[in-house]
Amino acid sequence: MDRAQKAEAVAELKQTFNEVAVVVITRNLGLTVAQSTDLRNRMRDAGARYKVAKNTLTLIAVEGTTYAPISDLLTGPTALATSADPVAAAKAAVDFAKTNPKLEIVGGAMGETLLDVNGVKALAELPSLDELRAKIVGLIQAPATKIARTINEPGAQLARVIGAYAAKEAA
Repeated sequence: MDRAQKAEAVAELKQTFNEVAVVVITRNLGLTVAQSTDLRNRMRDAGARYKVAKNTLTLIAVEGTTYAPISDLLTGPTALATSADPVAAAKAAVDFAKTNPKLEIVGGAMGETLLDVNGVKALAELPSLDELRAKIVGLIQAPATKIARTINEPGAQLARVIGAYAAKEAA
């Protein structure tokens, strides 16, 4: 890698750190190409990115960003899982690590908040942003549905009573 490629890699990493809500640091302990591809596909499906980057370049890129506290975690063969959704990268990494012991979760960060392994696992158990939005929409719609049902119920009861009398007289 020449100097221009390194500068480009650092700029790309810095841009990533400025755009994401969470960074999860993992350690690859002998993942095969197929396993790495599977992990990247799962990350992509979850709305996250998975990137292997040199620690020295990553250390340069995190300087001056909110993710500066992760510097101490960048030792050994590490990779970064990032996402704009605060839960997506953590959820995808933890799910993959459950089925594949060759992926070790080292820690991560949400902005300036440093997360240990248990913090990343706790973050992965939270509902995603889309799930929370769906719950909020459901909560907002529930009262309106109940109001409409309550307003319509007396008329429906009256119609049933009239229908019963009509059926009784017709018989």
